[in-house]
Amino acid sequence: MSDTAVTVQYRVVFAKKDEVADGPDDAALVVSVGVADVGLDPTVAFMQGKLKAAGPTGALFDLLKSGAMPAVLAKLSAR
Repeated sequence: MSDTAVTVQYRVVFAKKDEVADGPDDAALVVSVGVADVGLDPTVAFMQGKLKAAGPTGALFDLLKSGAMPAVLAKLSAR
């Protein structure tokens, strides 16, 4: 599977067992961040351990480089 074909699920966590998700449940890459950290640059949040990712690291780095992540996370944080 190439990185361009990787599916992504975004999750914004509001509290324990309270999160909003966007993307397929069987996504190869799952990105999670707390609502308080949505305003941070995603690359900085990842390096600080505030943005978590499960899946292929190369695909995560491609996604971070694309600049598409902040808009999706902001939309989810607005509920």
